Amino acid sequence: MEPTFGTDGVRGRAFDEIDEVVVHALGRAANRALFANNDAARWAVGRDTRESGLALARALVAGLRATGAEVIDLGIVPTPVVAFAAQHLDTAGAMVSASHNPWQDNGVKLFAAGGTKLSDAEQAGVAGCLDDLRLTHGDRPSAVEIARRTDVEPVIDAVAAQVVSPNATARMLDAYEHSLRAAIDGRTLDGLHLVLDGANGASASLAPAVLQRLGAQVTALFCEPDGRNINDGCGSVNPGALGAAVLDVSADLGLAFDGDGDRLIAVDSEGQVIDGDRQMALFAVDLAERGLLAGDTLVVTVMSNLGLRRAMAAAGIDVVTTAVGDRAVLEALETGGHRLGGEQSGHVVFRHEATTGDGLRSAVHLADLVARRAAGAVSRTSAAVSDGPARTSAAVSHGPALTSAELASQAMQVAPQVLRSVPGSSRSLTDEIQRAVDGIAAGAGPDVRVLVRASGTEPVIRIMVEAPTESEAADLVDRLADVIVDQV
Repeated sequence: MEPTFGTDGVRGRAFDEIDEVVVHALGRAANRALFANNDAARWAVGRDTRESGLALARALVAGLRATGAEVIDLGIVPTPVVAFAAQHLDTAGAMVSASHNPWQDNGVKLFAAGGTKLSDAEQAGVAGCLDDLRLTHGDRPSAVEIARRTDVEPVIDAVAAQVVSPNATARMLDAYEHSLRAAIDGRTLDGLHLVLDGANGASASLAPAVLQRLGAQVTALFCEPDGRNINDGCGSVNPGALGAAVLDVSADLGLAFDGDGDRLIAVDSEGQVIDGDRQMALFAVDLAERGLLAGDTLVVTVMSNLGLRRAMAAAGIDVVTTAVGDRAVLEALETGGHRLGGEQSGHVVFRHEATTGDGLRSAVHLADLVARRAAGAVSRTSAAVSDGPARTSAAVSHGPALTSAELASQAMQVAPQVLRSVPGSSRSLTDEIQRAVDGIAAGAGPDVRVLVRASGTEPVIRIMVEAPTESEAADLVDRLADVIVDQV
Protein backbone atom coordinates (compact mmCIF):
# COMPACT_ATOMS: atom_id res chain seq x y z
CA MET A 1 0.00 0.00 0.00
CA GLU A 2 1.36 3.44 -0.95
CA PRO A 3 0.72 6.71 0.89
CA THR A 4 -1.01 9.70 -0.67
CA PHE A 5 0.87 12.97 -1.03
CA GLY A 6 -1.27 15.72 0.51
CA THR A 7 -1.20 19.20 2.02
CA ASP A 8 1.10 18.08 4.83
CA GLY A 9 3.37 15.74 2.84
CA VAL A 10 3.04 12.00 3.33
CA ARG A 11 2.35 9.94 6.43
CA GLY A 12 1.75 6.26 7.13
CA ARG A 13 3.04 3.06 8.70
CA ALA A 14 6.85 3.02 8.61
CA PHE A 15 8.44 0.41 6.32
CA ASP A 16 5.00 -0.51 5.04
CA GLU A 17 3.23 2.53 3.56
CA ILE A 18 6.32 4.71 4.10
CA ASP A 19 9.65 3.03 3.35
CA GLU A 20 13.08 4.04 2.04
CA VAL A 21 12.00 3.63 -1.56
CA VAL A 22 8.95 5.86 -1.22
CA VAL A 23 10.91 8.53 0.65
CA HIS A 24 13.81 8.38 -1.80
CA ALA A 25 11.36 8.93 -4.66
CA LEU A 26 9.70 11.79 -2.77
CA GLY A 27 13.08 13.48 -2.33
CA ARG A 28 13.80 13.24 -6.04
CA ALA A 29 10.31 14.44 -6.94
CA ALA A 30 10.35 17.36 -4.48
CA ASN A 31 13.68 18.68 -5.71
CA ARG A 32 12.70 18.37 -9.36
CA ALA A 33 9.34 20.06 -8.80
CA LEU A 34 10.51 22.91 -6.57
CA PHE A 35 13.89 23.64 -8.17
CA ALA A 36 13.68 22.09 -11.67
CA ASN A 37 17.13 20.58 -11.13
CA ASN A 38 18.61 24.00 -10.39
CA ASP A 39 22.26 23.74 -9.37
CA ALA A 40 21.55 26.16 -6.50
CA ALA A 41 18.95 23.87 -4.91
CA ARG A 42 19.48 23.53 -1.15
CA TRP A 43 17.49 21.74 1.53
CA ALA A 44 17.45 21.70 5.31
CA VAL A 45 16.39 18.28 6.62
CA GLY A 46 15.40 17.26 10.15
CA ARG A 47 13.73 14.33 11.88
CA ASP A 48 12.05 13.44 15.16
CA THR A 49 12.98 10.61 17.50
CA ARG A 50 11.16 7.67 15.89
CA GLU A 51 13.06 4.44 15.45
CA SER A 52 12.49 4.62 11.68
CA GLY A 53 13.65 8.23 11.40
CA LEU A 54 17.33 7.76 10.61
CA ALA A 55 16.79 5.26 7.79
CA LEU A 56 14.05 7.35 6.20
CA ALA A 57 16.02 10.59 6.56
CA ARG A 58 18.98 8.99 4.83
CA ALA A 59 16.75 7.81 2.00
CA LEU A 60 15.21 11.28 1.67
CA VAL A 61 18.64 12.91 1.57
CA ALA A 62 19.77 10.39 -1.03
CA GLY A 63 16.82 11.28 -3.22
CA LEU A 64 17.50 15.00 -2.89
CA ARG A 65 21.21 14.61 -3.65
CA ALA A 66 20.51 12.26 -6.54
CA THR A 67 18.86 15.19 -8.29
CA GLY A 68 21.66 17.63 -7.53
CA ALA A 69 20.57 19.27 -4.27
CA GLU A 70 22.87 20.38 -1.47
CA VAL A 71 21.58 19.13 1.89
CA ILE A 72 22.07 20.47 5.40
CA ASP A 73 21.22 17.64 7.80
CA LEU A 74 20.01 19.18 11.07
CA GLY A 75 19.54 15.81 12.77
CA ILE A 76 16.89 15.54 15.49
CA VAL A 77 15.21 18.94 15.74
CA PRO A 78 11.59 20.17 15.97
CA THR A 79 9.75 20.90 12.74
CA PRO A 80 9.77 24.67 13.47
CA VAL A 81 13.58 24.61 13.49
CA VAL A 82 13.57 23.12 9.99
CA ALA A 83 11.17 25.85 8.85
CA PHE A 84 13.31 28.48 10.62
CA ALA A 85 16.45 27.18 8.88
CA ALA A 86 14.69 27.22 5.51
CA GLN A 87 13.50 30.78 6.11
CA HIS A 88 16.86 32.18 7.21
CA LEU A 89 19.05 30.25 4.79
CA ASP A 90 16.56 30.60 1.92
CA THR A 91 16.47 26.85 1.37
CA ALA A 92 13.62 24.40 1.05
CA GLY A 93 12.94 22.17 4.05
CA ALA A 94 11.90 18.62 4.85
CA MET A 95 11.00 17.07 8.20
CA VAL A 96 10.81 13.30 8.70
CA SER A 97 8.03 12.93 11.25
CA ALA A 98 4.50 11.73 11.85
CA SER A 99 3.79 14.51 14.34
CA HIS A 100 1.41 13.30 17.08
CA ASN A 101 1.00 9.78 15.62
CA PRO A 102 2.40 6.69 17.41
CA TRP A 103 6.00 5.54 16.89
CA GLN A 104 5.06 2.94 14.26
CA ASP A 105 4.09 5.73 11.84
CA ASN A 106 6.34 8.15 10.03
CA GLY A 107 6.18 10.62 7.17
CA VAL A 108 7.70 13.67 5.51
CA LYS A 109 6.60 17.29 5.76
CA LEU A 110 7.84 19.62 3.03
CA PHE A 111 8.50 23.37 3.06
CA ALA A 112 9.08 25.54 0.03
CA ALA A 113 12.12 27.79 -0.27
CA GLY A 114 11.92 30.28 2.57
CA GLY A 115 10.22 27.87 4.96
CA THR A 116 6.61 28.33 3.86
CA LYS A 117 4.01 25.62 3.32
CA LEU A 118 3.73 24.35 -0.24
CA SER A 119 1.19 26.19 -2.38
CA ASP A 120 -1.46 24.24 -4.28
CA ALA A 121 0.64 24.55 -7.43
CA GLU A 122 3.82 23.39 -5.69
CA GLN A 123 2.00 20.50 -4.09
CA ALA A 124 0.56 19.46 -7.44
CA GLY A 125 4.01 19.72 -8.98
CA VAL A 126 5.56 17.40 -6.41
CA ALA A 127 2.67 14.94 -6.73
CA GLY A 128 3.03 14.96 -10.51
CA CYS A 129 6.77 14.33 -10.38
CA LEU A 130 6.20 11.55 -7.86
CA ASP A 131 3.69 9.89 -10.18
CA ASP A 132 6.13 10.19 -13.08
CA LEU A 133 8.82 8.45 -11.04
CA ARG A 134 6.44 5.67 -10.06
CA LEU A 135 5.47 5.12 -13.69
CA THR A 136 8.98 5.20 -15.17
CA HIS A 137 9.28 1.41 -15.18
CA GLY A 138 5.68 0.53 -15.98
CA ASP A 139 2.35 0.80 -14.26
CA ARG A 140 3.23 1.51 -10.59
CA PRO A 141 5.84 -1.19 -9.90
CA SER A 142 6.20 -2.66 -6.45
CA ALA A 143 8.59 -1.22 -3.90
CA VAL A 144 10.87 -4.24 -4.39
CA GLU A 145 11.02 -3.63 -8.13
CA ILE A 146 11.80 0.06 -7.66
CA ALA A 147 14.54 -0.76 -5.17
CA ARG A 148 16.10 -3.26 -7.57
CA ARG A 149 16.07 -0.84 -10.50
CA THR A 150 17.19 2.34 -8.76
CA ASP A 151 19.85 0.84 -6.47
CA VAL A 152 18.57 2.86 -3.52
CA GLU A 153 20.74 1.35 -0.80
CA PRO A 154 24.13 2.05 -2.46
CA VAL A 155 23.06 5.65 -3.05
CA ILE A 156 22.02 6.02 0.59
CA ASP A 157 25.31 4.56 1.85
CA ALA A 158 27.35 6.76 -0.49
CA VAL A 159 25.85 10.06 0.68
CA ALA A 160 25.19 9.31 4.34
CA ALA A 161 28.60 10.51 5.52
CA GLN A 162 28.43 13.67 3.42
CA VAL A 163 25.39 15.31 4.97
CA VAL A 164 25.99 15.22 8.73
CA SER A 165 26.39 18.90 9.68
CA PRO A 166 26.88 19.25 13.46
CA ASN A 167 28.36 22.75 13.18
CA ALA A 168 25.53 23.94 10.97
CA THR A 169 23.02 22.46 13.39
CA ALA A 170 24.61 24.19 16.39
CA ARG A 171 24.69 27.53 14.58
CA MET A 172 21.08 27.20 13.51
CA LEU A 173 19.90 26.25 17.01
CA ASP A 174 21.75 29.26 18.42
CA ALA A 175 20.05 31.54 15.89
CA TYR A 176 16.68 29.97 16.63
CA GLU A 177 17.10 30.47 20.39
CA HIS A 178 18.16 34.06 19.79
CA SER A 179 14.91 34.60 17.89
CA LEU A 180 12.93 33.30 20.87
CA ARG A 181 14.72 35.72 23.20
CA ALA A 182 14.06 38.57 20.79
CA ALA A 183 10.38 37.62 20.63
CA ILE A 184 9.97 38.56 24.30
CA ASP A 185 12.18 41.65 24.01
CA GLY A 186 15.03 40.15 26.02
CA ARG A 187 12.96 39.56 29.15
CA THR A 188 13.69 36.51 31.29
CA LEU A 189 11.43 33.93 32.90
CA ASP A 190 13.08 34.33 36.30
CA GLY A 191 10.91 33.08 39.15
CA LEU A 192 8.67 30.84 37.05
CA HIS A 193 8.42 27.11 37.76
CA LEU A 194 7.46 25.25 34.59
CA VAL A 195 6.65 21.57 34.09
CA LEU A 196 7.51 20.48 30.58
CA ASP A 197 6.28 17.39 28.71
CA GLY A 198 8.58 16.72 25.75
CA ALA A 199 6.44 13.86 24.34
CA ASN A 200 9.72 11.89 24.07
CA GLY A 201 9.96 13.65 20.76
CA ALA A 202 11.91 16.25 18.83
CA SER A 203 11.59 18.93 21.55
CA ALA A 204 12.75 16.66 24.38
CA SER A 205 16.28 18.03 24.67
CA LEU A 206 15.92 21.50 23.17
CA ALA A 207 12.87 22.85 25.03
CA PRO A 208 14.05 22.24 28.63
CA ALA A 209 17.47 23.73 27.87
CA VAL A 210 16.06 26.86 26.23
CA LEU A 211 13.55 27.55 28.99
CA GLN A 212 16.19 27.04 31.67
CA ARG A 213 18.55 29.44 29.92
CA LEU A 214 15.70 31.95 29.89
CA GLY A 215 15.68 31.73 33.69
CA ALA A 216 12.80 29.35 34.44
CA GLN A 217 12.95 26.45 36.86
CA VAL A 218 12.02 23.44 34.72
CA THR A 219 10.69 20.06 35.79
CA ALA A 220 11.01 17.84 32.71
CA LEU A 221 8.72 14.90 31.93
CA PHE A 222 8.85 12.48 28.99
CA CYS A 223 12.17 13.82 27.73
CA GLU A 224 13.95 10.46 27.35
CA PRO A 225 13.16 9.20 23.84
CA ASP A 226 14.03 5.60 22.99
CA GLY A 227 12.65 5.49 19.46
CA ARG A 228 9.39 3.85 20.47
CA ASN A 229 7.98 5.99 23.27
CA ILE A 230 7.21 9.13 21.28
CA ASN A 231 3.67 10.39 22.10
CA ASP A 232 3.14 7.26 24.24
CA GLY A 233 0.73 8.39 26.97
CA CYS A 234 2.29 11.83 26.92
CA GLY A 235 2.59 15.01 24.92
CA SER A 236 0.01 17.47 23.68
CA VAL A 237 -2.63 14.81 22.96
CA ASN A 238 -2.24 13.26 26.42
CA PRO A 239 -1.81 16.12 28.94
CA GLY A 240 -3.15 14.23 31.97
CA ALA A 241 0.24 13.40 33.48
CA LEU A 242 1.36 16.98 32.94
CA GLY A 243 -1.64 18.35 34.81
CA ALA A 244 -1.01 16.01 37.73
CA ALA A 245 2.65 17.01 37.86
CA VAL A 246 1.83 20.74 37.83
CA LEU A 247 -0.37 20.24 40.89
CA ASP A 248 2.14 17.94 42.57
CA VAL A 249 5.02 20.44 42.44
CA SER A 250 2.84 23.59 42.64
CA ALA A 251 4.22 24.86 39.33
CA ASP A 252 3.15 28.08 37.66
CA LEU A 253 2.48 26.49 34.27
CA GLY A 254 2.69 23.21 32.36
CA LEU A 255 3.76 22.91 28.72
CA ALA A 256 3.19 19.86 26.48
CA PHE A 257 4.55 19.47 22.95
CA ASP A 258 3.70 16.95 20.26
CA GLY A 259 6.18 14.58 18.65
CA ASP A 260 7.62 17.06 16.17
CA GLY A 261 7.21 20.16 18.31
CA ASP A 262 4.96 22.32 16.16
CA ARG A 263 2.05 22.45 18.62
CA LEU A 264 1.61 23.29 22.29
CA ILE A 265 -1.06 22.37 24.81
CA ALA A 266 -0.57 24.03 28.17
CA VAL A 267 -1.87 23.40 31.70
CA ASP A 268 -2.55 26.19 34.19
CA SER A 269 -1.56 26.29 37.85
CA GLU A 270 -4.76 24.49 38.84
CA GLY A 271 -4.18 21.64 36.39
CA GLN A 272 -6.70 22.79 33.76
CA VAL A 273 -5.88 22.54 30.06
CA ILE A 274 -5.11 25.68 28.06
CA ASP A 275 -5.78 24.57 24.50
CA GLY A 276 -5.00 26.46 21.31
CA ASP A 277 -8.19 28.51 21.49
CA ARG A 278 -7.49 29.73 25.00
CA GLN A 279 -3.86 30.45 24.13
CA MET A 280 -4.97 32.56 21.18
CA ALA A 281 -7.44 34.43 23.35
CA LEU A 282 -4.65 35.25 25.80
CA PHE A 283 -2.15 36.19 23.10
CA ALA A 284 -4.59 38.27 21.04
CA VAL A 285 -5.77 40.40 23.95
CA ASP A 286 -2.23 40.85 25.27
CA LEU A 287 -0.91 41.91 21.85
CA ALA A 288 -3.88 44.22 21.28
CA GLU A 289 -3.38 45.90 24.67
CA ARG A 290 0.24 46.59 23.70
CA GLY A 291 -0.70 47.85 20.23
CA LEU A 292 0.99 44.88 18.54
CA LEU A 293 -1.94 42.99 17.00
CA ALA A 294 -1.94 43.95 13.34
CA GLY A 295 -5.40 45.10 12.30
CA ASP A 296 -6.74 43.93 15.67
CA THR A 297 -7.50 40.64 13.92
CA LEU A 298 -7.13 36.98 14.87
CA VAL A 299 -7.24 34.13 12.33
CA VAL A 300 -8.85 30.83 13.44
CA THR A 301 -10.36 27.73 11.83
CA VAL A 302 -13.93 26.48 11.88
CA MET A 303 -12.90 24.15 14.73
CA SER A 304 -12.36 27.03 17.15
CA ASN A 305 -14.87 27.29 19.96
CA LEU A 306 -17.71 29.79 19.87
CA GLY A 307 -16.45 31.08 23.21
CA LEU A 308 -13.26 32.34 21.54
CA ARG A 309 -15.26 34.37 19.03
CA ARG A 310 -17.38 35.85 21.82
CA ALA A 311 -14.26 36.77 23.82
CA MET A 312 -12.70 38.45 20.81
CA ALA A 313 -15.88 40.41 20.09
CA ALA A 314 -15.92 41.65 23.68
CA ALA A 315 -12.28 42.75 23.30
CA GLY A 316 -12.93 44.53 20.01
CA ILE A 317 -10.85 42.04 18.02
CA ASP A 318 -12.02 40.87 14.60
CA VAL A 319 -11.94 37.14 13.77
CA VAL A 320 -11.19 35.67 10.34
CA THR A 321 -12.33 32.03 10.03
CA THR A 322 -10.71 29.54 7.66
CA ALA A 323 -11.07 25.89 6.77
CA VAL A 324 -9.33 23.30 8.97
CA GLY A 325 -5.55 23.13 8.70
CA ASP A 326 -2.57 25.30 9.49
CA ARG A 327 -1.98 25.96 5.79
CA ALA A 328 -5.40 27.65 5.55
CA VAL A 329 -4.51 29.75 8.59
CA LEU A 330 -1.16 30.72 7.10
CA GLU A 331 -2.74 31.70 3.79
CA ALA A 332 -5.22 33.97 5.58
CA LEU A 333 -2.44 35.52 7.66
CA GLU A 334 -0.44 36.25 4.51
CA THR A 335 -3.40 37.55 2.51
CA GLY A 336 -4.62 39.87 5.25
CA GLY A 337 -1.26 40.91 6.66
CA HIS A 338 -2.33 39.63 10.06
CA ARG A 339 0.00 38.75 12.92
CA LEU A 340 -1.62 35.93 14.91
CA GLY A 341 -3.63 32.82 14.10
CA GLY A 342 -3.92 29.14 14.80
CA GLU A 343 -5.91 26.07 15.63
CA GLN A 344 -7.64 24.68 18.68
CA SER A 345 -5.24 21.71 18.55
CA GLY A 346 -2.36 23.95 19.62
CA HIS A 347 -0.82 25.06 16.32
CA VAL A 348 -0.37 28.79 16.90
CA VAL A 349 1.40 31.00 14.37
CA PHE A 350 3.11 34.29 15.21
CA ARG A 351 3.46 35.22 11.55
CA HIS A 352 5.76 38.22 12.08
CA GLU A 353 8.22 35.82 13.73
CA ALA A 354 7.83 32.45 12.00
CA THR A 355 6.48 30.76 8.90
CA THR A 356 4.70 27.93 10.71
CA GLY A 357 3.24 26.85 14.05
CA ASP A 358 5.92 26.53 16.73
CA GLY A 359 5.26 24.87 20.09
CA LEU A 360 8.36 26.21 21.83
CA ARG A 361 7.75 29.74 20.55
CA SER A 362 4.19 29.58 21.89
CA ALA A 363 5.55 28.23 25.17
CA VAL A 364 7.99 31.12 25.53
CA HIS A 365 5.29 33.68 24.75
CA LEU A 366 2.83 32.07 27.16
CA ALA A 367 5.38 31.79 29.97
CA ASP A 368 6.40 35.42 29.40
CA LEU A 369 2.76 36.54 29.55
CA VAL A 370 2.19 34.56 32.77
CA ALA A 371 5.35 36.00 34.31
CA ARG A 372 4.39 39.56 33.41
CA ARG A 373 0.88 39.21 34.79
CA ALA A 374 2.05 37.36 37.91
CA ALA A 375 4.39 40.26 38.64
CA GLY A 376 1.50 42.69 38.71
CA ALA A 377 2.56 46.33 38.85
CA VAL A 378 6.21 45.58 39.69
CA SER A 379 8.85 46.44 37.10
CA ARG A 380 12.57 45.76 37.28
CA THR A 381 15.69 45.14 35.19
CA SER A 382 18.32 42.64 36.23
CA ALA A 383 22.03 43.42 36.33
CA ALA A 384 24.23 42.78 33.33
CA VAL A 385 25.50 39.23 32.95
CA SER A 386 28.98 38.30 31.84
CA ASP A 387 28.01 36.82 28.49
CA GLY A 388 25.89 39.67 27.19
CA PRO A 389 23.98 42.90 27.83
CA ALA A 390 21.63 43.50 30.72
CA ARG A 391 18.65 41.15 30.67
CA THR A 392 15.22 42.53 31.38
CA SER A 393 13.16 40.35 33.69
CA ALA A 394 9.69 39.25 32.71
CA ALA A 395 8.20 41.59 35.31
CA VAL A 396 6.69 44.70 33.72
CA SER A 397 3.82 46.93 34.75
CA HIS A 398 0.52 45.31 33.82
CA GLY A 399 -2.23 45.62 36.42
CA PRO A 400 -3.01 43.29 39.35
CA ALA A 401 -1.04 40.10 39.89
CA LEU A 402 -2.76 37.02 38.44
CA THR A 403 -1.93 33.31 38.35
CA SER A 404 -1.99 31.36 35.09
CA ALA A 405 -5.27 29.78 36.22
CA GLU A 406 -6.86 33.18 36.78
CA LEU A 407 -5.58 34.41 33.43
CA ALA A 408 -6.87 31.35 31.60
CA SER A 409 -10.30 31.46 33.19
CA GLN A 410 -10.70 35.14 32.33
CA ALA A 411 -9.55 34.70 28.73
CA MET A 412 -12.76 33.09 27.47
CA GLN A 413 -15.81 31.12 28.51
CA VAL A 414 -15.87 27.86 26.58
CA ALA A 415 -19.13 26.96 24.83
CA PRO A 416 -19.98 23.27 25.47
CA GLN A 417 -18.18 21.33 22.75
CA VAL A 418 -17.82 17.59 22.21
CA LEU A 419 -15.26 16.05 19.84
CA ARG A 420 -15.06 12.46 18.65
CA SER A 421 -13.13 10.50 16.03
CA VAL A 422 -14.85 7.64 14.22
CA PRO A 423 -12.75 5.11 12.25
CA GLY A 424 -13.02 5.64 8.50
CA SER A 425 -11.11 4.77 5.37
CA SER A 426 -11.39 7.85 3.16
CA ARG A 427 -9.88 11.32 3.05
CA SER A 428 -13.33 12.72 2.19
CA LEU A 429 -16.90 12.10 3.27
CA THR A 430 -19.07 9.93 1.05
CA ASP A 431 -22.22 11.46 -0.38
CA GLU A 432 -24.32 9.18 1.84
CA ILE A 433 -22.53 10.30 5.01
CA GLN A 434 -22.72 13.96 4.01
CA ARG A 435 -26.49 13.77 3.38
CA ALA A 436 -27.05 12.05 6.72
CA VAL A 437 -24.93 14.63 8.54
CA ASP A 438 -26.69 17.53 6.83
CA GLY A 439 -30.07 16.10 7.80
CA ILE A 440 -29.15 15.79 11.47
CA ALA A 441 -27.51 19.23 11.56
CA ALA A 442 -30.55 20.87 9.92
CA GLY A 443 -32.78 19.69 12.74
CA ALA A 444 -30.40 20.58 15.54
CA GLY A 445 -31.53 24.15 16.15
CA PRO A 446 -30.00 27.63 15.72
CA ASP A 447 -27.77 27.44 18.81
CA VAL A 448 -26.02 24.27 17.69
CA ARG A 449 -22.93 24.07 15.48
CA VAL A 450 -22.00 20.81 13.74
CA LEU A 451 -18.78 20.05 11.89
CA VAL A 452 -17.98 16.62 10.44
CA ARG A 453 -14.86 16.07 8.33
CA ALA A 454 -12.41 13.40 7.26
CA SER A 455 -9.02 13.74 8.93
CA GLY A 456 -6.14 14.71 6.71
CA THR A 457 -3.61 12.77 8.80
CA GLU A 458 -5.38 9.66 10.11
CA PRO A 459 -8.01 7.19 8.80
CA VAL A 460 -10.78 8.68 10.93
CA ILE A 461 -13.80 10.95 10.55
CA ARG A 462 -13.82 13.78 13.09
CA ILE A 463 -17.06 15.05 14.64
CA MET A 464 -17.40 18.36 16.46
CA VAL A 465 -20.64 19.60 18.02
CA GLU A 466 -21.25 22.79 20.04
CA ALA A 467 -24.56 23.14 21.86
CA PRO A 468 -26.10 25.08 24.77
CA THR A 469 -25.27 22.18 27.11
CA GLU A 470 -22.65 19.44 27.03
CA SER A 471 -25.30 16.72 27.29
CA GLU A 472 -27.06 18.07 24.18
CA ALA A 473 -23.73 18.13 22.33
CA ALA A 474 -22.88 14.58 23.46
CA ASP A 475 -26.28 13.24 22.38
CA LEU A 476 -25.89 14.79 18.95
CA VAL A 477 -22.36 13.40 18.60
CA ASP A 478 -23.71 9.93 19.45
CA ARG A 479 -26.33 10.23 16.70
CA LEU A 480 -23.79 11.40 14.15
CA ALA A 481 -21.32 8.67 15.10
CA ASP A 482 -23.99 5.99 14.74
CA VAL A 483 -24.89 7.23 11.27
CA ILE A 484 -21.25 7.33 10.19
CA VAL A 485 -20.52 3.84 11.54
CA ASP A 486 -23.54 2.49 9.64
CA GLN A 487 -22.30 4.07 6.39
CA VAL A 488 -18.57 3.25 6.66
